[in-house]
Amino acid sequence: MLTSFQEFIAVLSAISDENEMASFLQEMLTSKEIADITLRWQLLEELYAGETQRSIAARHKLSLCKITRGARILKSEDSITKKILRQKRQEKGRQYER
Repeated sequence: MLTSFQEFIAVLSAISDENEMASFLQEMLTSKEIADITLRWQLLEELYAGETQRSIAARHKLSLCKITRGARILKSEDSITKKILRQKRQEKGRQYER
């Protein structure tokens, strides 16, 4: 039997259309939850790009604790987030080559 989390992941995995995904997440999450997730993603992108935790904290007016989690995630060699950010960077590089 699937847990609620597993079922939720299966639902997310089944959505392939970006507009549908955006609508689904807007229905499921509050504006604050969306803002929190979006900020977390932005922090991860900035960390992956090589920005320091202190500069990110100062720019976003956040405590270092909020950013440390992202740094820890990116230090892990088997991080899915790191893999996604790497792929995103490679795709962006290919766009500039065209």
